[in-house]
Amino acid sequence: MPPAADRVARVLVDSSLPQLDRLFDYRIPPELRGAARPGVRVRVPIRSAGRIADGFIIEVAEAGDYPGPLSDLDAVVSEVAVLTPEVWELARRVADRAAGSANDVVRLAVPKRQVRVEKGWLAEPPTPRTPISSIVVSGYDITISPGARFAVDAIPRVTQLRAGAWVGEWAVTMAAMAVQSLAGGASAILAVPDYRDQRQLTAALADVLPPERIVHLDARQSNPERYRAVLDCLGEDALAIVGNRSVVYSPAARLGLIAVWDDGDPLHAEPLSPYVHTRDAALVRQEQQGCALAFVGHSRSADVERLVELGWLAEALPVRAILPRVIPTVQQQSEDRLAAQARIPSSAWRAAREALADGPVLVQVARPGYAPRLACATCGQSARCGFCEGPLATKTSRSVPACQWCGRIAANWACSNCEGTTFRSVGQGSARTAEDLGRAFPGVRVIIADGEHQVLDVGSTPALVIATRGAEPIAAGGYRAVLLLDGERMLARESLRVAEDCLRWWSNAIALAAPGAPAILVGVGGALASALTTWRLGAYARGELADRRRLRFPPAVRVATVTGDAASVEASVRAVAEFDHVDVLGPVDVGPAPSGATGMRAIVRFDYAEGATVASALRAEVIRNATTRRKRLASAARPALPTLKVRFDDTEPFDQ
Repeated sequence: MPPAADRVARVLVDSSLPQLDRLFDYRIPPELRGAARPGVRVRVPIRSAGRIADGFIIEVAEAGDYPGPLSDLDAVVSEVAVLTPEVWELARRVADRAAGSANDVVRLAVPKRQVRVEKGWLAEPPTPRTPISSIVVSGYDITISPGARFAVDAIPRVTQLRAGAWVGEWAVTMAAMAVQSLAGGASAILAVPDYRDQRQLTAALADVLPPERIVHLDARQSNPERYRAVLDCLGEDALAIVGNRSVVYSPAARLGLIAVWDDGDPLHAEPLSPYVHTRDAALVRQEQQGCALAFVGHSRSADVERLVELGWLAEALPVRAILPRVIPTVQQQSEDRLAAQARIPSSAWRAAREALADGPVLVQVARPGYAPRLACATCGQSARCGFCEGPLATKTSRSVPACQWCGRIAANWACSNCEGTTFRSVGQGSARTAEDLGRAFPGVRVIIADGEHQVLDVGSTPALVIATRGAEPIAAGGYRAVLLLDGERMLARESLRVAEDCLRWWSNAIALAAPGAPAILVGVGGALASALTTWRLGAYARGELADRRRLRFPPAVRVATVTGDAASVEASVRAVAEFDHVDVLGPVDVGPAPSGATGMRAIVRFDYAEGATVASALRAEVIRNATTRRKRLASAARPALPTLKVRFDDTEPFDQ
């Protein structure tokens, strides 16, 4: 056996270059022998670049793969092993599944080092933890055990916690599942789309767990706060780790549960390479660590429904079904002038008036602002920004029209079609709806909740709450009526998931109603209205998935979009076209690339069984493209061809 001084550290070098997405061998010098262990941050020399780079030790071996002399580790930056084995394995597997780099996933999982925070954490004495007793998941026959996998239909109601706060019942359900996991000595990872959901879930957890058992990991934290949270997860204690999409990468050697709320929310889609969705990362990690897994939601995404039909997820329905009171009004018109102006039919108008005598009423609208879109008053053509061609809109009745994309004021605007200079409003946003309803219900307080007006809670006193989809606040005791406006406008959006999204928006709003309170669905009929009135949302998801299978659309199949210059895209297509159960759509022209060449895009569709083969082949093309580009940069003055981009499980091309 070689002497200890000759042991080898296998290092993941921090680099965005795809060709460096592998482990490099370095000799461990005698002075670093005790500190160099898997998971620690190190600095290493890179011969080709003649510089020092950061990295993580992944393995320590008796011998390396490289036959020649090895460079020495330059330094061990910190002796804290922040990259744990389970997180590294997860990063490697999800990166391989998406033809990406493990480095990109590690950057999401491990925050930048904060020296002061780390020293304070190391100096702290161990904190005694309060023992956890298991509780029942109220309303379900669910037991959290290793390997259990559920698709949980959330109970559509709000509930009051012991501390007095009101939250959705889904948060109480997830908190109870987390308690069962912690009582068994294993941690629970709870992923939610945004801060509104996280606030509810945190309140529900605080109602059943001591504060030292709850850890927050989310994008709103500062770097020191997030780094401290990751350090807290490195211990042996079972914790409830709650956060947004990246929380699924938090360290937890003994993991008992991963629970994801509302997996269909687009905020679960990671915008950074390799673009791995929270749901997919959770599936990989559950298989890796053998923990329980639960997808919780009022409506079911087609992706989850596919797993249910395969038998991979078990349906977890409430023991006692709760049927909301949903009233479709697609054929009704309003007899009142002010109601018609506010887009409310007569039955909804009467329900709102009666409900306002008892408490708050929720009105869900499609868009924020005053006029979501402006058009030329002369010819009717959509008003566009003279700088970037973005749509113009107004936030209030008195505000100046401005671009929705670049924010520029539309001063001295003239129509490109007829040279007209005046606007007319098209559609009504939250501010315009609030103005109309304020006139229709004089003396009633009107509250706007949207991206600019962040309202999280409202009391039980009468009020009209005008909220955009996803921004609805929680009302004490629930809303006495819920009005769902602009349904036809929401359905008019060109998207593969438009019906799925609408069901999710509407069911989440309906779940905020008080028991027995009416939820009025305006302007929508057919299968969607039937699914809501009968609350058979799972049946609608089954029909949606069946339609996708007939068309070979995701999630019935997996897809990968390949974008770049014509030669690179065509080479990538050739690399996968001969595989079984693979078909290619395109390539098509998507406009000029940064180098001036024509940008092309192809869509590769393939069965799930071919995923590893397709990902490996496309990954090889990305590396080949990157190395060719690097050689051209070194040998030619002209710009290199655009970098090849591959994105798996991207449904954006199907939304056009």
